[in-house]
Amino acid sequence: MEDRGHAAGAAAGAPGVSNQALAAKDDMTEKAPAPLILIADDDVETRGIVRTQLQKAGFRTLEASDGEQALTLIYEQRPDLVVLDVMMPGKSGWEVARDLRRDDSLSAVRVLMLTGIGRGINALTSPIYGADAYLDKPFTLAALEATVREVLARRGANR
Repeated sequence: MEDRGHAAGAAAGAPGVSNQALAAKDDMTEKAPAPLILIADDDVETRGIVRTQLQKAGFRTLEASDGEQALTLIYEQRPDLVVLDVMMPGKSGWEVARDLRRDDSLSAVRVLMLTGIGRGINALTSPIYGADAYLDKPFTLAALEATVREVLARRGANR
């Protein structure tokens, strides 16, 4: 980033290079919006921790506190990734993942199960319900971010 700023500064003072030309070049190199991630967990503290970490990492986020709300937001917003807790009121994370995978129009949406049900159970059930990855609670913020980036990279939505 520093090099780009330095080069732009040097180019701005260069003969024959107008500020308008530089501005037009910057407009052409605008980035696509950051991937959108839906965080679905009934625990407000967990949602807050995940949201804060993902936003610091440059992602856009949405939140749902139960499975029904998660499905509604998935259909309305078409996130790139859904971070799903398993045990939620109404529909469980497993049911949300299953419903999502049954709808071909949502095939591009990735699923990360983030749950405290136990490592063995998570490893067995996540693939059955169509999850792309899972992460056990408690988790480290570094592991969360790395797993999110890995899943998005497989989809081609990583920044």
